[in-house]
Amino acid sequence: MKKKLLAGLLALVPALGFCAEDQVHLQEANIDSSNIESLQRGARLFVNYCLSCHSASMMRYERMGKDLEIPQKLVAKDLMFNNGRLGDTMTVAMYPEDAKAWFGTVPPDLSVIARARGVNWLYTYLHSFYRDPSKLTGVNNLAFPDVGMPNVLWELQGVQEPVITTSKDADGKEVKTVTLKLVKPGTLTPKEYDRAVRDLVNFLDYMGEPAKHERRSLGVKVILFLLLFLVVAYLMKRDYWKDVH
Repeated sequence: MKKKLLAGLLALVPALGFCAEDQVHLQEANIDSSNIESLQRGARLFVNYCLSCHSASMMRYERMGKDLEIPQKLVAKDLMFNNGRLGDTMTVAMYPEDAKAWFGTVPPDLSVIARARGVNWLYTYLHSFYRDPSKLTGVNNLAFPDVGMPNVLWELQGVQEPVITTSKDADGKEVKTVTLKLVKPGTLTPKEYDRAVRDLVNFLDYMGEPAKHERRSLGVKVILFLLLFLVVAYLMKRDYWKDVH
């Protein structure tokens, strides 16, 4: 299901500046949780690139298909690769001991990762992999230094290398700025990769609270009812007390 597009020209990803504590500056994810098409694309990316190692044990295929308006036949055909049932949760077949041996730790369940980390952190993280021959996986990450996870989206994004520049601030203190330079384009242009990451983060955010839209819709209805009831109660109060002097 990996859609190959023409590779983009050499480009620079937005600079990821470091503050005094060497914390990466988070980019804005700008996700739209009401965009069903974005969520559908995100689901496709998740099962193709994430689900082989990371589980989402709090999400069922059936629930996902219903919420994202994906017919059950398409869910079974295009989003399930384990010959399971629609009522199954999104788990992986990898044994925890194998995962620990390969990656140094068991890959975390991603059901609520967006709530734990935040969508801006996830968006930045998926943009921040760069080539690092000193690591077993061959890559490192600005947002998560020494991460054991390989860059599973490298074919889409391409290969980046860090460019470090040093300058002095107003107090004369040296400040390092790290910019990631795309040295080998992927199958997506930088703009297309941005959208793909946004779609994936959007889906991760949805998994963290599938009932978000239903809750918000119900909340609006409750507020409207209370406002209407307030008007009715006020009119009743005026009528009951009009003869009281």
